[in-house]
Amino acid sequence: MRVLLSIKPEYADRIFDGSKRFEFRKKVFRNQVTTVVVYATLPVGKVIGEFTISEIIESEPSKVWRKTKGFSGISKSNFEEYFTGRSKAFAIGVQDPKLYKQSMSLRDVHPRGIAPQSFYYLSQ
Repeated sequence: MRVLLSIKPEYADRIFDGSKRFEFRKKVFRNQVTTVVVYATLPVGKVIGEFTISEIIESEPSKVWRKTKGFSGISKSNFEEYFTGRSKAFAIGVQDPKLYKQSMSLRDVHPRGIAPQSFYYLSQ
């Protein structure tokens, strides 16, 4: 199964250049997901690529940071700010990122054409 995630352009760029190998989330999927389709938020506003999920790490934010900081692609202060007040953090492992040759509109991948707040499950 695939999901569509909204990711800020600076972090999406780091995923596709290989410097960000973990995408952080406050919650993750209930269904078995193997592929993440990346929507780069505004000002890009396009679906730009995808990656395979290598693993999902679930733990206290401080433990997730210790395991992922070398390839987090974000600063510790941004990480801490994102997880403020949370007892649990998720790190989605990025494997085999593929930047599309041509980006797509949201409507090309999801009929609503609206960026997900968290994620959308996609049909194959």
